[in-house]
Amino acid sequence: MQVSEETRILATLERLAAAWNRGDGAAYGQEFTTDASYVTYVGTVYRGRDDLAAGHAALFGKFLKDTQMFTEVVELRTYGERTAVVVTRGDVGKKRPRRLTKVQTFTLVLGDDGQWRVAAFQNTKHRRLMEAVSFRMLPASAPLG
Repeated sequence: MQVSEETRILATLERLAAAWNRGDGAAYGQEFTTDASYVTYVGTVYRGRDDLAAGHAALFGKFLKDTQMFTEVVELRTYGERTAVVVTRGDVGKKRPRRLTKVQTFTLVLGDDGQWRVAAFQNTKHRRLMEAVSFRMLPASAPLG
């Protein structure tokens, strides 16, 4: 992968965060493909750009009003020239939490217009205590890395 493509992929995530931080559901939605799938950590499934943009516009007006998105990239991989998967740790709140409590997977595709957009998103709450108990009870289940 060329550095410029990695930079462009990460710029997509930066635009997502900037739209979130402004509470702009329409701009947030523009970073997704028209047929994107979006799964929240509570299990809500949005289907398509319009659905997730409208849902987030409502959320930004109430439950997520004035929140900021905090993200750290864990891994970025490309699969061919038009697909990338980015795993992040992240969270949202009025201020940066001491510990980022969610793990996200973004699948991005390069559109015919030359823009990277998110085609699929999955957000999972990281349950550290349950993870530690699982690894203690069954050490072979712990990741190798």
